[in-house]
Amino acid sequence: MLYSLLRPIVFQMDPERAHHLTLNMMQGLNRLGLSGLIKPNVKCKPSTVMGITFPNQVGLAAGLDKNGEYIDALAALGFGFIEIGTVTPRAQVGNPQPRMFRLTEAEAIINRMGFNNHGVDTLIENVKKVRYNGILGINIGKNADTPMEKATEDYLICLRKVYPYASYVTANISSPNTKNLRQLQDSTELGGLLGALKEEQQRLSEQHGKYVPLVLKIAPDLDGEQIEAIAKLLLHYRFDAVIATNTTISRDAVQGLKHSNEAGGLSGSPVREISTAVIMQLAEHLKGEVPIIGAGGILKGEHAQQKMAAGASLVQLYSGLIYRGPALVKESLKALNQT
Repeated sequence: MLYSLLRPIVFQMDPERAHHLTLNMMQGLNRLGLSGLIKPNVKCKPSTVMGITFPNQVGLAAGLDKNGEYIDALAALGFGFIEIGTVTPRAQVGNPQPRMFRLTEAEAIINRMGFNNHGVDTLIENVKKVRYNGILGINIGKNADTPMEKATEDYLICLRKVYPYASYVTANISSPNTKNLRQLQDSTELGGLLGALKEEQQRLSEQHGKYVPLVLKIAPDLDGEQIEAIAKLLLHYRFDAVIATNTTISRDAVQGLKHSNEAGGLSGSPVREISTAVIMQLAEHLKGEVPIIGAGGILKGEHAQQKMAAGASLVQLYSGLIYRGPALVKESLKALNQT
């Protein structure tokens, strides 16, 4: 109710400025002890995925809280898990502004943020301060100025640093906003990255006395052969889960709309069907051996159900929150907990 009143005002603002303003308002409510007013009262069934028992199946996707600054405030929305990042070894400013655009008619967003973040060390310091003791995913990537041949080193640096603080770690190789990053989805490059991450995971597991699952986040812009190749590598390297999907570079669904020609990744309603199609194809190849986390275009509870029906074990929200607000979390929880 509150968000529906605020949205017309927020949507008059620059999207990136509005993003920070909304998060800061939530943070303020949380500090005043008032954030419980928006927490959904929905009886949820726990779900065990990757060996982790999630209190519910609806999570927050990476990108909303890149530096782990708003975890406690976001937790009050009722998520079963929160994923922060993408974080890189060193701080970077990302791409020049403006770099985020609303396509309101299509319930969509285009962003070319470029992994703007304060660096992995700052993220860890923020995580150490939170009261939240729920399931926390940390999404890691490479710095923009790191050569592609050294990309694996950036992922390993981040993995080592976040490992003690994460419930699971996601390797983001699918953002279209870091030059050549999606090249890592090619099977020849991907095998080397997955192998290195799994080897380091084993070493860190022994060092810290706990096993932290590894997750891969992929793009929706993959053909059937590429999806099959990725699935085979996930099985071969015994990855713990895959997130399908990130944003799309396709503009087929938004042709002619204002901002549709802006560079960057398109999210929201236009990515829903293609991301769900990727889930279905992955499910066919993975046969339940590697769980799938469904993301992309969830703006109603029934959309979350569609991801689960396609083969997902969990879902994540992001752009839908911009358009629907906290009500989307409650609606999704209700849809997934219907008996």
